Amino acid sequence: MLAASLAAFFFALNATCASRSVQASGSMHANLGRLLVATCVLGLFAHTLGHGFASASTGWFFLSGIIGMGLGDLGVYAALPLLGARLTVLMTQCLAAPIAALGEWLWLGTRLTGAQTLWGAVILGGVILALMPSRSSPPRVRVRPVGFLFGLLAAAGQGLGALVSRKGVDAATAAGEAAHNATFGLNAAYHRIIAGLVFTGLWFLVLHLLGRLPARPAANADPAVKRRARLWLLANGLVGPVLGVGCYQWALATTPSGIVLPIAATTPLLAIPIAYWLEGERPSRRSLLGGAVAVAGAVALTLA
Repeated sequence: MLAASLAAFFFALNATCASRSVQASGSMHANLGRLLVATCVLGLFAHTLGHGFASASTGWFFLSGIIGMGLGDLGVYAALPLLGARLTVLMTQCLAAPIAALGEWLWLGTRLTGAQTLWGAVILGGVILALMPSRSSPPRVRVRPVGFLFGLLAAAGQGLGALVSRKGVDAATAAGEAAHNATFGLNAAYHRIIAGLVFTGLWFLVLHLLGRLPARPAANADPAVKRRARLWLLANGLVGPVLGVGCYQWALATTPSGIVLPIAATTPLLAIPIAYWLEGERPSRRSLLGGAVAVAGAVALTLA
């Protein structure tokens, strides 16, 4: 539960880092840059303190990265212009948890207790209350039905990616490896990041060949501006893919996905006070109420 909560916090903090990095470097360079930073940092850890590629779980985590960080992220970026940020986040976070829990039950036989299911649902209810668009706060884009298909792809990618990670943990445990600790989680994050980097690189290559690459911001000759851009890119790589994904995999190494994903779903709520602190964005009363409900559910889930 601690690892899942830390993952949600780092993912929330990374939202600001990613936004600043995209503004400074453009979406392609920010995305590939963060994955390269994470690959180098996690690779150094994995090949010194971890087990590198010498694990029975390696193939499973590569597959998890392709599904979660490849297809899942592709669904997110495709849904954003069609649904808006809040509907995309709602579909991704609130459908991923039941998809993962159902898949883990059917495939791995992991059953959640009634209390765990109830409090997980309360957390997701708080997220829905905080983020659901309303008449007074509508989506900032014209919602198009095809966007819901991409939102479903994003949710399935995240949920099934977590499910495959759990299968990787089981494979490592069956092989006699110490799979239930932070070191194993960071090593698993390394495998997933490599898969995500390859998938993302190939995707941008396809866009390049089709002439559809996103425009990059105009270069600024000011050394201070360039230095800030590099720092935001470094922060974007360290906070999300290294610390966030590392803690997320640590959580999945010790806890069923049906419990981890509702905690991870509080990421957009944790981003609210962070955005207020760093960006000066004032939260609405409904978002604060939804956040309180989700936090209460997280506390109860921890006790359960």
